[in-house]
Amino acid sequence: MASPKRRIETDVMKMLMSDYKVSLVNDSMQEFYVMFNGPEETAFAGGVWKIHVELPDQYPYKSPSIGFMNKIFHPNIDELSGSVCLDVINQTWSPMFDMINIFESFLPQLLRYPNPSDPLNGEAAALLMREPKSYEAKVREYVKRYASKEAAEAAAAEEDEDEEEDAEMSSVGSISDDEGNA
Repeated sequence: MASPKRRIETDVMKMLMSDYKVSLVNDSMQEFYVMFNGPEETAFAGGVWKIHVELPDQYPYKSPSIGFMNKIFHPNIDELSGSVCLDVINQTWSPMFDMINIFESFLPQLLRYPNPSDPLNGEAAALLMREPKSYEAKVREYVKRYASKEAAEAAAAEEDEDEEEDAEMSSVGSISDDEGNA
């Protein structure tokens, strides 16, 4: 049986060699972003999302953490944080799956067949159950406003700026600590 570290490297290399646009965070194999296209023949078609992926140390025995960086209107995805309902991932996750499965099967299935009975976004769940046509219209509106290729890349740039600001703030904090000890 392969070690989790080797499995992480193998799965991430498969992603890097795939047709997906993948960018590692700080050259880490355990944190990266993937550009994901909405599945055809759904209200999400034409949308592009930047997906944040974090692999736990226990991967593949523990499921990855998946989050949408740009907004999406979906019952099982938190609109503010972009996190995907953990129950959905954990119920279907198995060490037999790899990261390619997430982007070729799991996420497209999640978008095609939302589960309004286990919502992270109550508004989306209620709209889907009461007025499916209105739900689809709102999904398309979000795709147009937040899931263009430009919007996904902008979500990437904002995240990078936030990380740079955090780094600058922590270095400023360490300078002032040094001055206080002088």
